[in-house]
Amino acid sequence: MARLTPAELLAGPVLEVAPRLLGARFHHAGVTLRLTEVEAYAGPDDPGSHAHRGPTPRTRVMFGPAGRLYVYFTYGMHHCANLVCGPEGEASAVLLRAGEVVAGRDLARERRPGSSDRDLARGPARLCRALALDLAQDGADAAGWLEPADPPVPPEAVATGPRVGLRRAADRPWRFWLAGEPSVSAYRPAAVRRPG
Repeated sequence: MARLTPAELLAGPVLEVAPRLLGARFHHAGVTLRLTEVEAYAGPDDPGSHAHRGPTPRTRVMFGPAGRLYVYFTYGMHHCANLVCGPEGEASAVLLRAGEVVAGRDLARERRPGSSDRDLARGPARLCRALALDLAQDGADAAGWLEPADPPVPPEAVATGPRVGLRRAADRPWRFWLAGEPSVSAYRPAAVRRPG
């Protein structure tokens, strides 16, 4: 099988693109990760997606073109980064959940002091910190920062399960990870909100 270009890798439906991103390398600000865990988010048919209700100033990037980076700030302290995929006008993106730092480890350690090598980019907020991704990169053309896996990860090496921390559409098995990979984040279901 021929190696895909970044544009080819990001083309197609989000549930095909997400597992294909596993094993790919993502470069930014002097650090390179091998992606080990991702989550798929679609548009109007996905209540777990930010784009579920259509474009807003925050989510317009999710509507394309493919290859753009959708970065958002959450819980008043963390950034999360998504690669937009699929046809322009149809909101879909893949959350970069975790990775193994394969180059620029000293820089990643400076950005994540006290972290073990396994935890440098284990979880979406840590991944963004290690790569120095924040709202300044929202909307950036990130296709050039992506290097598809060569050779591609075989399907039998990919595990799937529910997305992390969602209250809506939480049962969809749209989280994909490399089975047995230590940098994959721990699964945590959404906390139940109690009144009062």
